[in-house]
Amino acid sequence: MNRKKKKIDKWLVWILTLAVALNFTNIWKDEYVNQYYTSAVKSMMQNLHNFFFASFDPAGFVTVDKPPVAFWIQTISAKIFGFHGWSVILPQALAGVGSVILLYVMIKKVFGVAAGRIAALTMAITPIVPAVSRTNNIDSLLVFTLLLATWMLFKAITIKKHRWLFLAFVLIGVGFNMKMMQAYMVLPAFYLFYWLSAKIDWKKKISLLSGATVLLIVVSLSWATIVDLIPEDKRPYIGSSETNSVLELALGYNGISRLTGEMSGGGSPQGSRGQNEEQGEHLIPPSGDKQDELALENEGMQGGGNTTDSSDNENQQNSNLDSGQNSNLDSGQDSNFRNAPGGQSPPQMDGDNNDPGGGNAGRFNTGTPGMFRLIQDGLADQISWFLPLAIVSIISLLGGARVKETLSTKVLHTVFWLAWLVPVAVFFSIAGFFHQYYLIMLAPPLAAVIGAGLPVLWKAYRGLEGWKSWLLPVGIALTAGLQVSIMLPDRETIGLASILAVGIIGITLALALGSMKQRSAINTYMMTAALIVLVIGPLYWAMTPILYGGNSMLPEAGPTSSQDEQLPQMDDMAFPGDEQDVSINNNNQVDTNEAPNDEKSSTNREKRNDGRGMNGQINQSLLTFLEKNRNGTKYLFATLDSTAAAPYIIETGEAVMTMGGFSGADSILTVTELEKLVASGDVHYFLIGNRGMGGNSDIISWIQENGTEIPSEEWKENENSQQDGPGGGASQLYYVDVKGEE
Repeated sequence: MNRKKKKIDKWLVWILTLAVALNFTNIWKDEYVNQYYTSAVKSMMQNLHNFFFASFDPAGFVTVDKPPVAFWIQTISAKIFGFHGWSVILPQALAGVGSVILLYVMIKKVFGVAAGRIAALTMAITPIVPAVSRTNNIDSLLVFTLLLATWMLFKAITIKKHRWLFLAFVLIGVGFNMKMMQAYMVLPAFYLFYWLSAKIDWKKKISLLSGATVLLIVVSLSWATIVDLIPEDKRPYIGSSETNSVLELALGYNGISRLTGEMSGGGSPQGSRGQNEEQGEHLIPPSGDKQDELALENEGMQGGGNTTDSSDNENQQNSNLDSGQNSNLDSGQDSNFRNAPGGQSPPQMDGDNNDPGGGNAGRFNTGTPGMFRLIQDGLADQISWFLPLAIVSIISLLGGARVKETLSTKVLHTVFWLAWLVPVAVFFSIAGFFHQYYLIMLAPPLAAVIGAGLPVLWKAYRGLEGWKSWLLPVGIALTAGLQVSIMLPDRETIGLASILAVGIIGITLALALGSMKQRSAINTYMMTAALIVLVIGPLYWAMTPILYGGNSMLPEAGPTSSQDEQLPQMDDMAFPGDEQDVSINNNNQVDTNEAPNDEKSSTNREKRNDGRGMNGQINQSLLTFLEKNRNGTKYLFATLDSTAAAPYIIETGEAVMTMGGFSGADSILTVTELEKLVASGDVHYFLIGNRGMGGNSDIISWIQENGTEIPSEEWKENENSQQDGPGGGASQLYYVDVKGEE
């Protein structure tokens, strides 16, 4: 009996080799990656309690701002290979390559080998895909999970086994436990595809989809329900929530707030819960026309100070605030956060200030909301390189379909990818609050329709199929033009001649194809040359995290993707130790002491470009002092936010209390509860900056009033150092004992 041998697709091997190179090269050089999540992995490795809750700190004081599944995977990886930066990146890098494989398999099965190769290559070189996969941000794992669910959905239709439908929805529920509502973006495509494709009566479809939905909800809410039912004093505080509830976090901060771009104003705790009190509210200020005028240079961040984290650590933008409680900071300290007069909310990391999305650069460099947002600077170079080609591909794939006729398998699969693409694209076009690296959600459907559509476009062109024969040259010309516009802002780095060459060659080849439609070998050569030209730009962009260094906090691709070049996006946000100090005088007016421009030298910028993004760093003198004088306290010290605490947790494995959660804006403790912690000997040392955080100004005031300031020469690296501990140059270390004993 002769069995048909399966040949290895050599083109796929080359594509996977490229994907591995883009996802894995130099990841071993990133020591800390995103410190917020790396600290959680360090803490989760210590015991099952921290592991289950995804605790940020070893003491189980507060969780990270996401569900635990992705961090469970990272922790298991770190357990197997040891705790390293690369070991927590490894699951995401593998997921990035795995997504390329899954897309190839699914597209090849329906549209052919050539389509599968094109889809896989497009996915591999879409710049934001490797940029995210090279970090411990969890979006790459989420996309892989959703693609695996898609494969199961397709299998359910192909072999007509309902269990695969249920498994597909279960996997989406697992995705929810990675990044909450973001996983649900694909649901319209799943429902629509099954409804159109299943060869069963409509009653059976409703029954099966209802059952799948029930499973989805049960899996999605399983962890959240368990955690919310556990007494608050028996578990960590739910980081970045307002009511210490996972469900509220899912629907609010990680849900509707993403669309509206609005976060609640900070306030005081709503109740008592022992060590782990309820969270205050994160402030994302209304866009005001004075915010840019108050911008501070983001200097002096290396003392483990409050720097810009991400990973989805979006509430970092709310970290520098004291909502109308400025008088608490008048104890001889400069306030190193911008606070508008009259208690106005603090600034955020907005590039502009005239609309909810930010102006030209937009919030987090995500452009201005509107139908053309995805081709604006900041987003286009991450995801939209082949957007015109994708549009003409969709037209060619659906051009001959008739609603009243039985839809072909190819049409049904095209509808699926379109139903994934359109809702996600609409969301990112209008949403008020997201990061550039979320755009990885668009990569699979874009790659799929391009892979499926290009062979169809070529066939229509060679077959002289009327208006369809013009789609290929038009798509190539428009894509070349868009790529030129994408690269032009970086012409000083790339070179104007190189950029113009892409546009001129691409458009020339498109015109030649349009004028020479007869069947001939030269058409094939011109088509091949055009595609090679169109691949150059995104491939180079995809390589930039390797060439220039990446940003583990806010992953993005491009010649300015390194930590150093990322800094201009942060100019609307101030941190302790910034060169410009803002203090509130006795008349409740803002006093600004800004360093001359020549003092804001590149030296400080160079300090940050160390492969750690804008993470904090260890102050060895501070660590030595604390280890010598802590006298067995549960916490090494307490500070306001996770950025200040993270490097110490990573390096020592010791518990560091983040009184304000990730950004410092969570109102986890009341003054009474903090006093009890001090009285019980759990914590005595407090490292704080000169600012109030959300509803925590009373906490800061209490520490200052009841504590003894430790002379700086005992714990600072040197008198003038900007690396003088978490909180930056203006940070101060206090010893507090409510009994008055030191």
